[in-house]
Amino acid sequence: MRRAVSLFAILLMAPSLTACVAQTAPPHALEGSQWSFTGIDGQAPVDPTRARLSFEGDMLSANVGCNSLSGPWRIEKTRLIAGPLIQTRMFCEGQLGEQEQATSALLVAAPEIEIEGSTLTLKSRGHSASLTRTGGPTTHR
Repeated sequence: MRRAVSLFAILLMAPSLTACVAQTAPPHALEGSQWSFTGIDGQAPVDPTRARLSFEGDMLSANVGCNSLSGPWRIEKTRLIAGPLIQTRMFCEGQLGEQEQATSALLVAAPEIEIEGSTLTLKSRGHSASLTRTGGPTTHR
């Protein structure tokens, strides 16, 4: 009888013990991918040859033509959580500077992400960006 009670107690505790084991999240479709900006707040990038966003491991990096941004990233539900981000500090003027500020603000605002085919869309309350995949995984996991 004692063994039956002990076995029953162990079986009852088993689900709670597995909750204590750290589980890694499955990789996201952004992991290892590279993207080219096609629009920032509805405008074409000033320097489309340098307007890039990439996700390598747990780090992202971005450049729209002037300064570079980089820092850790993760996905929470449908949002991209980035930061803290570090940024180079060159002076960027005109529309290029405005696009850089918009991109920086967008990335730290936990934007909603949508991947449809080879198009990535990032949207926050104040900013948005559209990007086209240039490398990396091609399937949404």
